[in-house]
Amino acid sequence: DKKHVRRMADYFLGVDVGTGSVRAALVSSVGHCIHIPTASVQAVNIWNDKPDYYEQSSEDIWQACCSVVKATLSGSGISPSQVKGIGFTGTCSLVAIDPNGQPVSVSQSNDDQRNVIMWMDHRALDEAKQINGTKHAVLQYVGGVISPEMQAPKLLWLKRNLRECWDRTGHFFDLPDFMTFRATGKATRSLCSVVCKWNYVCGTSEESSTNSGWDASYWCQIGLEEMPTENFQRIGMLRIVRITFWDYSWLDCQALVSLSRVNSLED
Repeated sequence: DKKHVRRMADYFLGVDVGTGSVRAALVSSVGHCIHIPTASVQAVNIWNDKPDYYEQSSEDIWQACCSVVKATLSGSGISPSQVKGIGFTGTCSLVAIDPNGQPVSVSQSNDDQRNVIMWMDHRALDEAKQINGTKHAVLQYVGGVISPEMQAPKLLWLKRNLRECWDRTGHFFDLPDFMTFRATGKATRSLCSVVCKWNYVCGTSEESSTNSGWDASYWCQIGLEEMPTENFQRIGMLRIVRITFWDYSWLDCQALVSLSRVNSLED
C-alpha cells in the first residue's frame, strides 16, 4: 500500500531561506513532494534602521531552519533514516563570522547578532560605482557592471566603514554557503555562488588575466588586496565545489541533532 511504499522510499530535504522566512520541503527520490505543514515555514527577523540598510542574524536564520526541518519531518510520517540528503538555497546575502564560527557585526549598531547584510541592502552604492569604474575584465561575466547587491561592493563597504568588524571576520559567506558550513562545519563554497555573486572566474578567457579561479588583479584594483594576500582564505580559497546537495555523512553531530533527527539521533 501507499504507506508501505512511503516507508521504503528515499527522501531529500530542501531548505529555502527567503527574504523574510525559511521554509522546508521533503521530496521523494522520484520527485514527489510530501505534504508540507504550515509549521514548515517560519519568519525571520529583519533590521531596517535607516533607508537602504537591511540586516539579519545568521543564528536566527539557522534556528528557523532547524524548526522547519523538524516540523517537516515530524508531520511527514517519514523516518529520518530515509532522508539521504539536504540542500540549501538562499538569497544573495553576506554573512560574517569570526575564525571560531561566531557572528561578527555588519551593523553600525555593533551588535554581533546582526551579522548578515541582506541582498536588498544598498549601502554599497558608491563602492559598486567605483568597482564598475575599473572596467576590469572580470566584470564581463556579470554583464559588464556589478550590482551593489553582490558581495564585492559589500566587502569594500565593510572595510571602509566597520574596520574593527572587518578585521575580526574570519569568513565571509554567501548565505547558502553559510548554511552548508553551519550544517557540516566545512567552509566549502558552491561554484554557483562564487561565480554569480563573488566574481570568481570559471573556465577560460583570453580577456581575463587568469584562466580560472580568483583573479588577484581584480581584487587589488578594487581596493581589497587583502584577499589575494591571504590566499582568499576569507572568501573560499580553493574549497569550491559543484555540490549543491549534501548527504547526511557530511553533517556534524550537533547539526544532526538540531536538524535531521526530530528529537535525538537515530541509528
